[in-house]
Amino acid sequence: MAVTLVQAQRVGYTFLKALLRFCFMVANNLVAIPSYVLYLMILQPLRVLDSKLFWYIEGVLFKWLLAMVASWGWWAGYTVVEWGDDVKAITEDEAVVLVNHQATGDVCTLMMCLQDKGMVVRQMMWLMDHIFKYTNFGIVSLIHGDFFIRQGKAHRDQQLVLLEKHLEKYYRSRSRKWIVLFPEGGFLRKRRETSQAFAKKNNLPFLQHVTLPRLGATQVILKSLLGQQENGTPAGGDSMKAENKLKGLQWVIDITIAYPRAEPIDIQTWILGYRQPTITHVHYRIFPIKDVPAEPEALTHWLYQRFIEKEDLLSHFYKTGAFPSLQGQTAVSREMTLNNLWLVGIQSLAFLSGGMWYCILRYFYHCLF
Repeated sequence: MAVTLVQAQRVGYTFLKALLRFCFMVANNLVAIPSYVLYLMILQPLRVLDSKLFWYIEGVLFKWLLAMVASWGWWAGYTVVEWGDDVKAITEDEAVVLVNHQATGDVCTLMMCLQDKGMVVRQMMWLMDHIFKYTNFGIVSLIHGDFFIRQGKAHRDQQLVLLEKHLEKYYRSRSRKWIVLFPEGGFLRKRRETSQAFAKKNNLPFLQHVTLPRLGATQVILKSLLGQQENGTPAGGDSMKAENKLKGLQWVIDITIAYPRAEPIDIQTWILGYRQPTITHVHYRIFPIKDVPAEPEALTHWLYQRFIEKEDLLSHFYKTGAFPSLQGQTAVSREMTLNNLWLVGIQSLAFLSGGMWYCILRYFYHCLF
């Protein structure tokens, strides 16, 4: 089949746009990330004098970094429509966030969603259940999902112990608020067949749009973060309420991400922008921690119910293009928006900072050599 001139022009335009976006992204990272690191190096004395202020400033800087990632998708037309509960009211409370996982673009989508929630991103921690490989950027702890697969099942218990220590060292000490957890332990396309075989063997529901969650990390997180609370109730009576309000886990936020035609966005698409503008739909459901069982068997059942519910939500979405209303909710959507002027300001600050640090380092280099 011959390619028409119009088709060739369209392909050429898409390729040129992707190339320019890639070059901009590389330049963006080359100035923004080193600038972020250099700012933190300069601020190290403040970390000793006032660690709380240090981590606050560091969190703001990292939020700006994530805003740059969000801007790549936003300017490509990859927007978000939100459904369900409004999470803005609880961004200052501690919460565990459970998310279905389809592609690398899920994290980028969450970065975009959290930009307009008034939340300092230093308060967050990202991880994937079943496997734990720690990468610490000061304000965000990334825990990737491929490490355990390469290391073997014998390392699972050890990794869970490391996770518990990690929570104590980096989560509690830095006053973080949210943990983002992907309980499925991998992408849907990679885990679906294995999950369905497990479900058949154990007489569990057959799921097509999500997989059955893994349980280890969720159990460790709840055990570690509840602290002196017992299933959401302060163990020390009224005298403990104020302290637990500040330190205790308050909520579990169940997030379901849906892409039109079940075609997820990956990180390559997010960066290059070669797909046509797409609206990703994100559904929130908030559970008070007192409604989440702590006993392992009951927690397992509760988690399975959440992902069965996700399956129903996604089935309805793929049939109708909208999420249904759940108990206590109204099926009202709201379009998430980002301020273009603010995004331009953040990008400009990154390039100005890169130029400033280049001049400073160049000056010291010539002084020394």
